Amino acid sequence: MRNRQNNREMIEKLCADTWRELYGFIYYKVQNREEAEDITQETYVKAISFLNRNDVTILECKKYLKIIAMNVIRDQWRAKKRRNSSVNIEDVKPEEIALEDFADSLTERSRIEEAMGCLTKEQQTVIELRIIKGYTVAETAKLMQKSEGAVRVLQLRAVKTLAKILETV
Repeated sequence: MRNRQNNREMIEKLCADTWRELYGFIYYKVQNREEAEDITQETYVKAISFLNRNDVTILECKKYLKIIAMNVIRDQWRAKKRRNSSVNIEDVKPEEIALEDFADSLTERSRIEEAMGCLTKEQQTVIELRIIKGYTVAETAKLMQKSEGAVRVLQLRAVKTLAKILETV
């Protein structure tokens, strides 16, 4: 019983520590909020049985989660290709579909891009590498030629600044 409780606590901590980075990575790949949420959830579900059986570090787990996420994304893409559904061309109203699918996401995306433009180049780079592309602190530090601590501080300040800008935009 105690071992199960420890596993549960470990999984809860892992999810709390990794979900933002994992979600950002997945969202960057699929560019759709609902799909990214579903894939993030499915990734954790698939990873839990492995994590219960093995003793892994957070760093190893982050890599493992990204691999699972990419596999889930590929599986979904393959399934969509196989579903060749027929559509009556007369029933399709491109204006409605375009507005329905992209209006909200384009508006939000332009707001974020505008706000990102107000950040310094370093802040933009750290947000792009850490949040959008999902690089680790160590990978980002190496790319930016900074210490890991400097990257963490830069990211924290960039996110706070971005949040303030988005509140006013």
